[in-house]
Amino acid sequence: MPRTARKRSCKQIYHVMLRGINKQQIFYDKEDYQFFISLLERYKEPCGYQLYAYCLMGNHVHLLIQEGNETTLGDVFRHIGSAFVYWYNIKYERVGHLFQDRYKSEPVEDEAYLLTVFRYILMNPVKVGFCSKADQYPYSSAAEYLKGTKGITDTVLIKGLLDEKSMKEYIIQKNEDQCMEMDETIRKRVTDKEAKEMINKELGSVVPAIGKAKERKGLNASINKLIHAGISIRQLSRLTGIPKKVVENALE
Repeated sequence: MPRTARKRSCKQIYHVMLRGINKQQIFYDKEDYQFFISLLERYKEPCGYQLYAYCLMGNHVHLLIQEGNETTLGDVFRHIGSAFVYWYNIKYERVGHLFQDRYKSEPVEDEAYLLTVFRYILMNPVKVGFCSKADQYPYSSAAEYLKGTKGITDTVLIKGLLDEKSMKEYIIQKNEDQCMEMDETIRKRVTDKEAKEMINKELGSVVPAIGKAKERKGLNASINKLIHAGISIRQLSRLTGIPKKVVENALE
């Protein structure tokens, strides 16, 4: 089936979402988040885009971005994606794709929806329980708007629409914003204690052998079940002793 053409924005402003392939975790530690943010900053000038808001979650990224006149969003994400995956694969000793092949995007055509997407992105961590206030989350542009923290975001456009007091009130007011959603519920990271209980229930106290094809097939099914339940790849490998590459190769 041919791909559906993307809807174009007459203002060249888009809400964009990138997510991990097979719903897998993208960011595992502070360094991962910070390196991705550094790439967003690095490619702003050569690609000519404006970044109005961003939020990096565990397995996906939300951006409010205006593309430049000479470079498309596709060009932007090819640069950022290839640079991040190259670095990431070396760090985690893995090969292959990390992001879902095609980023999702929706056009932002008017001021009202611009502010809706802006609020939706900044409130994402609060919505899923990562923090109680948007500016407490370290991997979004919320603190740049609400605390005046210096960062990589182009804040002039939004600040021209809302003064400081109005912005704070707008962001925290009760709403039913409907923007692009993940097609699955976002969960908080599973603690080691919770993960051990899930692993023992699924695999028992003894992890099965991974050499025989018959046993490997059953193990792969269990790995998929545990990862989809919220345990990260590194966490599962660390708690079971199953090599990380075995876990990655088992994912469907």
